[in-house]
Amino acid sequence: MKNYIEPDEWKIIESGFDPALNRVSESLFSIGNGKMGQRANFEETYSGPSLQGSYVGGIYCSDKTRVGWWKNGYPATLDKVVNSTNWIGIDLLFDGEKLDLAKCRLQEFRRVLNMKEGFLERTFRAELASGNAITVTAQRFCSIADDEIGAIRYTVQPIDFDTDLQVISYLDGDIKNEDSNYDLKFWEFVADECDELGIFLHAQTVKTGFHLGVYAHTAVGDTAHPCAGRMIRDKNYIGQVFETSVAANQEVVIEKTAAILSSLNHDANKLKACARGKLRGAIAKGFAQLKKEQAEAWAEKWEHSDIRIEGDVKAQQGIRFNIFQLFQTYTGTDPRLNIGPKGFTGEKYAGATYWDTEAYCVPFYLATAPQHVSRNLLVYRHRHLPQAIANAATLGFTDGAALYPMVTMDGTESHNEWEITFEEIHRNGAIALAIHHYIRYTGDADYLADHGLEVVVAIARFWSQRVNWSEDKQRYVILGVTGPNEYENNVNNNWYTNTIAVWCLDYAKSALQYVKANHPTRYREITAAISFAEEERAHWDKIASLMYYPYDETRGIFLQQDGYLDKAQLTVSDLPATDRPLNQRWSWDRILRSCFIKQADVLQGFYFFEDRFDHATLQRHFDFYEPRTVHESSLSPCIHSILAATLKDEQRAYEFYLRTARLDLDDYNNDTEDGLHITSMAGTWMGIVEGFAGMRIKDDTLCFDPFLPAAWHSFSFSIGFRGTAITCTIRTTRMEVTHRAGPRLDFRVRDKPIQVENQSTVVIDVF
Repeated sequence: MKNYIEPDEWKIIESGFDPALNRVSESLFSIGNGKMGQRANFEETYSGPSLQGSYVGGIYCSDKTRVGWWKNGYPATLDKVVNSTNWIGIDLLFDGEKLDLAKCRLQEFRRVLNMKEGFLERTFRAELASGNAITVTAQRFCSIADDEIGAIRYTVQPIDFDTDLQVISYLDGDIKNEDSNYDLKFWEFVADECDELGIFLHAQTVKTGFHLGVYAHTAVGDTAHPCAGRMIRDKNYIGQVFETSVAANQEVVIEKTAAILSSLNHDANKLKACARGKLRGAIAKGFAQLKKEQAEAWAEKWEHSDIRIEGDVKAQQGIRFNIFQLFQTYTGTDPRLNIGPKGFTGEKYAGATYWDTEAYCVPFYLATAPQHVSRNLLVYRHRHLPQAIANAATLGFTDGAALYPMVTMDGTESHNEWEITFEEIHRNGAIALAIHHYIRYTGDADYLADHGLEVVVAIARFWSQRVNWSEDKQRYVILGVTGPNEYENNVNNNWYTNTIAVWCLDYAKSALQYVKANHPTRYREITAAISFAEEERAHWDKIASLMYYPYDETRGIFLQQDGYLDKAQLTVSDLPATDRPLNQRWSWDRILRSCFIKQADVLQGFYFFEDRFDHATLQRHFDFYEPRTVHESSLSPCIHSILAATLKDEQRAYEFYLRTARLDLDDYNNDTEDGLHITSMAGTWMGIVEGFAGMRIKDDTLCFDPFLPAAWHSFSFSIGFRGTAITCTIRTTRMEVTHRAGPRLDFRVRDKPIQVENQSTVVIDVF
């Protein structure tokens, strides 16, 4: 665990520079706008440890897979987000000496991510090898107001020496992914050009054929008398060289504006023309106006999503950092895009879509963004239903059964570890659950007729074929699976998987009934198209009523899977600190034979289906499983925080919250250098709103059961619910709900019915 980020309510601050931490900081200080993103690499040359990363949403390529033993059903390729054209590059040479912070003596260094206004700023004073000193201030952002624009303002000043300054502003497409399996490069050159506007580079991905055009304008010096630049070229690289004489202590301002356009949104043959027009508009506004629009766009985001915590700066910083990174990753403007576990901050997990989106991210966007944003996340999966059916068919399933991929870019499976690709099938359940949660929160039950019914029926068909009848148990069983806890592979009757399978069957039945009753024409169209027969429903009933669930009578708990109690029952407290994290210290064989749990598994089911269990049952399971959980998945602490809050276990709820909120800021799992844990950040929001505030939807009504952590003076959050916007504040003795927009809201606090009228505030005594 690291502790070098300074506490601040609205900023992420690094004072001083440690090269050993640079890759961690490159992740932490990443910027993005939902369509593209950029790690916090330096604009100038840096020869120290670094992962240069620029990523564009929806642009991916197929890497060759690495498997020692091929298995039927494996995908032929591994799709991954591609590291794209580096547009930020600005090299500086002082009398021929290149600025490189790995070779300088840094006298001052400060890096700040301004979350309130959405920009990155870096200031430093460096002594070159020659002994001359310079100062630099650099600001940049990816515009969330215009998501195809990036802008940089870079100010350099030589201290007490005159110099001939050479500025090289460039676009570099000759790059590769750090995680490329065979050092393949995914881009091939198409065209470049240098003209009066700037430099343009056009590249195309190999195999997948996506085109990316980047047009960059650079102004050096006084805008009234700018330096002229001469062109330089190399392999898939184009730049401009600007030369000027600079007097001692004179500031030189460099402004670089880039338009980054892809064939996902533009005709590949018109990329240059489109980028040129986009760039001209941005230049006409200028850096100051673009930055002002950026601040205004972020103010709008924060108005609807901010969480305010009084009395705990580190907790406040943590939640805002999480919310900020979520909106930098996904804004919901394009249903073709989704949320990778690392967002635009790194290459791990290939930048692909996992079940994390449905299980963790959908609740956040439901409450903090317009309804179409979360709806687009569901539509994304509906678009991929044909591929999910084809994926299931590859594994031997029939009759329209669908298995959604564990990892995907375009709906096809892109993961080839057998214990996950073939066995972590609970992902199907998360997708059906997301549809249910969306309808329960928004009231938009007609989504079932529009898109949802086909998906939930196809998922139900998968589960009905994936079970088999056990003569020994006289029950249906599900064999050979991996649950959310990936420290158990190829197990039988994982309780969570069996539970969510039955829920999916029941939900498919209720979805069919709803559409039949409310949209009979659409019902006939869908059932005819998918050849649905009523006999299927009866078979689903039989499976649901006869499903087997492993259970220990002595302890009164559901077992994680068959045979779990055959393992030596140790707890995490029995582990030496030197053994943690297990995935970096132990062999895989040792992990699989241990009782230790990577993330919430049985408890994940208790979170999803809490209405089925009383508090005494939850307490027994929490007390048994939590001490055996090492939380080496980023998705684990938030679920434990919510369940601890439900049990009014304030201490553990707060400890787990702080861990998930600062997972990356403090680098708990020693892996932030690979990128941030974007999807678990939504779990941080859940930890406050569903945990400490106890927000639930029950009987179509918004309900709260709040408590205030002892370390906080108060906390407040803003949400939208079915057209009404409210702000909730929990203080030491009361809860306040302020109506901000929309119709009157009827809600409940600890089962007490409350109303809040337009533009009014109600105060409820709850402590």
